[in-house]
Order: sequence, then structure tokens, then C-alpha cells
Amino acid sequence: MENSGRTTIGKTVLSMAITAVTVMMIVECAAAEQLYKVGSRGWIPNYNYTDWLNQSHEHFYVGDWLLFVFDKHSYNVLEVNETSYENCNDQGFIKNITRGGRDVVQLTEARRYYFLSSGGYCWNGMKVAINVEDFAPTPAPASSTENGSPSNIVSRQMIILIAFCVALEWMVLFL
Repeated sequence: MENSGRTTIGKTVLSMAITAVTVMMIVECAAAEQLYKVGSRGWIPNYNYTDWLNQSHEHFYVGDWLLFVFDKHSYNVLEVNETSYENCNDQGFIKNITRGGRDVVQLTEARRYYFLSSGGYCWNGMKVAINVEDFAPTPAPASSTENGSPSNIVSRQMIILIAFCVALEWMVLFL
């Protein structure tokens, strides 16, 4: 009997520890990985992406993702340096983000990122400069908004982590 009580208390303590670690990891993942749709109407000409950034008051952090939604037959997304961005020069780009018109890029460093569309579309406003910061503040509760404002999306890694921790907790409690 006495041994059984210790086992139950040990399982409960371990279960609480697993739950605490899971919550801390979820908060860390939520703070580090968010997906933002670029522009309220997507990646299109004659749109002011600077105004979009100013109106949305978004901050971008290392680990966040940008989603570019566009017609891949007409436009593209190129990462360029600051000089190329300022001059709408698509030659010697850093990276071609274009894949299928619903393309994502992860912001992996704290720095300023510059994106534009080639073929003269940069001159029609298809360019955006994103400043990425090192650390996100403690996250507020996630909410989804309408009219194309960025919405937080749970990452695949976080879902896998949650599933693993729940399975581990069940094993501890019932085995």
C-alpha cells in the first residue's frame, strides 16, 4: 500500500512537471513563430506596403514567417539588398522566394529584409522592407482578424510537441 501511494505521488509530480514544461514550450513557440500575410490584399502592384506596415503596427521577430500571396504567372518575390531595393534593381538578388504564388519565407536573423517584384512591378509599389528584431515580448492571446490583417497560425512543430507531451503524460499516468 505504502509503495503504491509513492508511485501515485511520483506520477502526479512527473505529470505536473511535464505539463509545466509543455506550457513553457508552447509560450516560447508562440512567441517565436508567427505567420504574417504580406499586404491586406496580397502581393499586388499599386499597393503601399509601407502604409500596410504602419497601419498594422506589426513587429517581426527571428523565427517569424512571411506569406506572399500572388499570381505566380505575373509576379515574383525576390529578396534583395538595400541598394537594389531603393533602386528597384532585380539583378543580383539574394534569394528568389517564388515557388507557387503562396510562398513563405522564414525570417532567420535580426536584420532588415528587403523584398521586391521584378519586371518593373517594383516601380508600381511591389516592394517591402521588414525590420526583424531578436526577441518577442511576452505574447498576448492570439486572435484572428478580418480584412487580411495578420493572424497567428500554430506551427507544425508546436502541434507535434503538444501531441508528444500529451502522450508522455498519459503514459506516466496510466502505465
